[in-house]
Formats: sequence, structure tokens, C-alpha cells
Amino acid sequence: MKTSAIDSGRIEAMMAQLKAAAQKPSASSPLEGISAPTLSQKPQAAGRVDFAEVLKSSINQVNQSQVNAEALGKSFAMGDDKVSLSDVMVAGQKANISLQATIQVRNRLVSAYQDIMNMQV
Repeated sequence: MKTSAIDSGRIEAMMAQLKAAAQKPSASSPLEGISAPTLSQKPQAAGRVDFAEVLKSSINQVNQSQVNAEALGKSFAMGDDKVSLSDVMVAGQKANISLQATIQVRNRLVSAYQDIMNMQV
């Protein structure tokens, strides 16, 4: 599968979506298994988003989509009548696309880090 580089405008749009997703309560999330922050975590100021939490949440969502796709595939292979082949294929493609997007974001972050480290002070 050939992947092309994502331009910076698309990266910025993805980061905005990640920030928006991190601010939504998990009850409205279409993915199951993602828990809301507990009371032991420190509250953040309104409008401020912790990058580490957004990144962790995004990676958890990618993982959950892959687990969901694998579970649907196993159910279909075992002969479950409730799972259609199209559901399995769509879930697999969603998981693949989310993984590829995550890899592109990671590559862009590593590149930005290397650029910053190579700057002369």
C-alpha cells in the first residue's frame, strides 16, 4: 500500500480534531472502553489541553478500533450470523486508516523534533 506524505494543513486539521475529541466526554464517543478522567487526576484550566493526554487518548482510540476490527473478524470466521463480511471489511479499513494517520503524525512529530534539535542557539 502506497502512502503519501500529509501536508502541514492536514496535520493541523488532525491536531484540531484530536483536541476536540479530547475535550468531549467519553459517553458521547462512538468507541467503547474509553474511560472518562478520574477524580484523582488534576483538573485543567478551561481551554487548555494537555498534549500528552490528547496523544494518549488518540492512541487508545486507534488501539480500540484495531481490537474491534479483530473481534469482528474472529466473530465472522467463527460463523456468527450477526456479523457481515462488509462490517468486518469496513472495521478493518477504519483501523488501517487510523493506524496510517497515527504513523504519519508520529513521523511529522519526529521530524519537527529533529528540526528543533538541529537549530543553533
